Amino acid sequence: MDRLMTRYEKKYVTRLLTVFLLAGLSMVTLSSLSSAATPKIGDSFNGGVVIYVDGTGQHGLIAAKADMTGSSGKGEGFFNWYGAKVAANKFLDGYCDWFLPNKEQLNQFYIHRSSVGGIVDTYYWSSSESDDNKAWAQDFSNGQQLDGKKTNTSHVRPMRIF
Repeated sequence: MDRLMTRYEKKYVTRLLTVFLLAGLSMVTLSSLSSAATPKIGDSFNGGVVIYVDGTGQHGLIAAKADMTGSSGKGEGFFNWYGAKVAANKFLDGYCDWFLPNKEQLNQFYIHRSSVGGIVDTYYWSSSESDDNKAWAQDFSNGQQLDGKKTNTSHVRPMRIF
Protein backbone atom coordinates (compact mmCIF):
# COMPACT_ATOMS: atom_id res chain seq x y z
CA MET A 1 0.00 0.00 0.00
CA ASP A 2 2.87 2.39 0.75
CA ARG A 3 4.24 1.81 -2.72
CA LEU A 4 0.85 2.62 -4.33
CA MET A 5 0.61 5.91 -2.39
CA THR A 6 4.12 6.83 -3.50
CA ARG A 7 3.15 6.44 -7.16
CA TYR A 8 0.00 8.47 -6.58
CA GLU A 9 1.94 11.17 -4.77
CA LYS A 10 4.51 11.32 -7.58
CA LYS A 11 1.77 11.73 -10.19
CA TYR A 12 0.07 14.38 -8.05
CA VAL A 13 3.28 16.31 -7.45
CA THR A 14 4.21 16.09 -11.14
CA ARG A 15 0.79 17.42 -12.20
CA LEU A 16 0.91 20.15 -9.59
CA LEU A 17 4.36 21.29 -10.73
CA THR A 18 3.20 21.26 -14.36
CA VAL A 19 0.20 23.45 -13.47
CA PHE A 20 2.41 25.93 -11.58
CA LEU A 21 4.92 26.00 -14.42
CA LEU A 22 2.23 26.66 -17.04
CA ALA A 23 0.55 29.29 -14.85
CA GLY A 24 3.89 31.04 -14.33
CA LEU A 25 4.67 31.02 -18.05
CA SER A 26 1.28 32.44 -18.92
CA MET A 27 1.73 35.23 -16.35
CA VAL A 28 5.13 36.12 -17.81
CA THR A 29 3.64 36.12 -21.31
CA LEU A 30 0.69 38.32 -20.29
CA SER A 31 2.98 40.70 -18.45
CA SER A 32 5.26 40.97 -21.47
CA LEU A 33 2.33 41.57 -23.80
CA SER A 34 0.75 44.27 -21.64
CA SER A 35 4.00 46.20 -21.21
CA ALA A 36 4.79 45.87 -24.93
CA ALA A 37 1.33 47.21 -25.81
CA THR A 38 1.57 50.35 -23.65
CA PRO A 39 1.18 53.21 -26.11
CA LYS A 40 3.27 56.36 -25.97
CA ILE A 41 2.62 59.86 -27.30
CA GLY A 42 3.12 59.86 -31.06
CA ASP A 43 2.43 56.12 -31.50
CA SER A 44 -0.07 54.99 -34.12
CA PHE A 45 -2.70 53.22 -32.05
CA ASN A 46 -6.33 52.13 -32.48
CA GLY A 47 -7.04 54.14 -35.61
CA GLY A 48 -5.17 57.34 -34.76
CA VAL A 49 -2.16 58.85 -33.02
CA VAL A 50 -1.72 58.91 -29.23
CA ILE A 51 -1.62 62.48 -27.86
CA TYR A 52 -2.11 61.82 -24.15
CA VAL A 53 -1.47 58.89 -21.78
CA ASP A 54 -2.52 58.93 -18.12
CA GLY A 55 -0.27 57.94 -15.22
CA THR A 56 -1.28 54.27 -15.39
CA GLY A 57 -0.28 54.03 -19.06
CA GLN A 58 -3.54 52.20 -19.72
CA HIS A 59 -5.82 55.11 -20.71
CA GLY A 60 -5.42 58.14 -22.88
CA LEU A 61 -6.50 60.14 -25.88
CA ILE A 62 -6.11 59.40 -29.58
CA ALA A 63 -6.38 62.02 -32.33
CA ALA A 64 -7.51 61.05 -35.82
CA LYS A 65 -4.67 60.92 -38.35
CA ALA A 66 -6.17 63.73 -40.42
CA ASP A 67 -8.67 66.57 -40.24
CA MET A 68 -12.22 65.79 -41.32
CA THR A 69 -12.98 66.39 -44.95
CA GLY A 70 -16.18 67.86 -46.27
CA SER A 71 -17.65 71.11 -45.14
CA SER A 72 -20.58 72.94 -43.64
CA GLY A 73 -19.16 76.35 -44.33
CA LYS A 74 -16.92 78.42 -46.53
CA GLY A 75 -14.69 75.72 -47.99
CA GLU A 76 -13.29 72.20 -47.85
CA GLY A 77 -12.46 71.15 -44.31
CA PHE A 78 -14.31 74.02 -42.63
CA PHE A 79 -17.36 73.28 -40.48
CA ASN A 80 -19.64 75.39 -38.34
CA TRP A 81 -19.88 74.10 -34.76
CA TYR A 82 -23.01 72.04 -35.42
CA GLY A 83 -21.49 70.48 -38.53
CA ALA A 84 -18.27 69.84 -36.59
CA LYS A 85 -20.12 67.77 -34.00
CA VAL A 86 -21.72 65.67 -36.74
CA ALA A 87 -18.48 65.30 -38.74
CA ALA A 88 -16.46 64.20 -35.68
CA ASN A 89 -18.87 61.33 -34.95
CA LYS A 90 -18.21 59.53 -38.23
CA PHE A 91 -17.07 55.92 -38.52
CA LEU A 92 -13.33 56.34 -39.10
CA ASP A 93 -10.44 53.87 -39.51
CA GLY A 94 -12.55 50.98 -38.21
CA TYR A 95 -13.83 52.77 -35.10
CA CYS A 96 -17.20 54.38 -34.42
CA ASP A 97 -16.52 56.12 -31.09
CA TRP A 98 -14.87 59.32 -32.37
CA PHE A 99 -16.02 62.63 -30.89
CA LEU A 100 -15.34 66.36 -31.00
CA PRO A 101 -12.85 67.03 -28.16
CA ASN A 102 -13.57 69.39 -25.30
CA LYS A 103 -11.30 72.42 -24.92
CA GLU A 104 -8.88 70.65 -22.53
CA GLN A 105 -8.53 67.67 -24.89
CA LEU A 106 -8.09 70.04 -27.82
CA ASN A 107 -5.29 71.78 -25.94
CA GLN A 108 -3.53 68.40 -25.42
CA PHE A 109 -3.77 68.00 -29.18
CA TYR A 110 -2.20 71.44 -29.66
CA ILE A 111 0.62 70.64 -27.20
CA HIS A 112 1.48 67.40 -29.03
CA ARG A 113 0.61 68.54 -32.57
CA SER A 114 4.10 67.81 -33.87
CA SER A 115 3.68 64.11 -33.07
CA VAL A 116 0.45 63.91 -35.09
CA GLY A 117 1.11 65.74 -38.34
CA GLY A 118 -1.22 67.27 -40.91
CA ILE A 119 -2.05 70.24 -38.71
CA VAL A 120 -3.16 73.47 -40.34
CA ASP A 121 -2.40 76.86 -38.76
CA THR A 122 -6.06 77.70 -38.32
CA TYR A 123 -8.83 77.36 -35.75
CA TYR A 124 -10.08 73.95 -34.56
CA TRP A 125 -13.43 73.48 -32.86
CA SER A 126 -13.93 71.99 -29.40
CA SER A 127 -17.20 70.60 -28.06
CA SER A 128 -17.10 73.03 -25.09
CA GLU A 129 -19.78 75.70 -25.18
CA SER A 130 -19.43 79.12 -23.58
CA ASP A 131 -23.14 79.95 -23.99
CA ASP A 132 -26.08 79.08 -26.24
CA ASN A 133 -24.55 80.84 -29.25
CA LYS A 134 -20.80 80.38 -28.70
CA ALA A 135 -18.33 77.52 -28.39
CA TRP A 136 -14.61 77.27 -27.71
CA ALA A 137 -12.05 76.90 -30.48
CA GLN A 138 -8.26 76.95 -30.50
CA ASP A 139 -5.98 78.81 -32.88
CA PHE A 140 -3.28 76.33 -33.90
CA SER A 141 -0.98 79.09 -35.16
CA ASN A 142 -0.42 80.34 -31.58
CA GLY A 143 -2.34 78.11 -29.12
CA GLN A 144 -4.87 80.75 -28.07
CA GLN A 145 -8.30 79.46 -27.05
CA LEU A 146 -11.29 81.69 -27.62
CA ASP A 147 -15.02 81.43 -27.82
CA GLY A 148 -16.62 82.18 -31.16
CA LYS A 149 -20.04 82.10 -32.73
CA LYS A 150 -21.22 78.57 -33.49
CA THR A 151 -21.97 79.71 -37.04
CA ASN A 152 -18.26 80.51 -37.66
CA THR A 153 -16.28 77.83 -39.47
CA SER A 154 -13.19 75.99 -38.28
CA HIS A 155 -11.36 72.69 -38.81
CA VAL A 156 -12.27 69.46 -37.03
CA ARG A 157 -9.94 66.74 -35.69
CA PRO A 158 -11.92 63.91 -34.07
CA MET A 159 -10.62 62.11 -30.99
CA ARG A 160 -11.29 58.90 -29.12
CA ILE A 161 -10.42 57.56 -25.71
CA PHE A 162 -8.58 54.32 -24.95
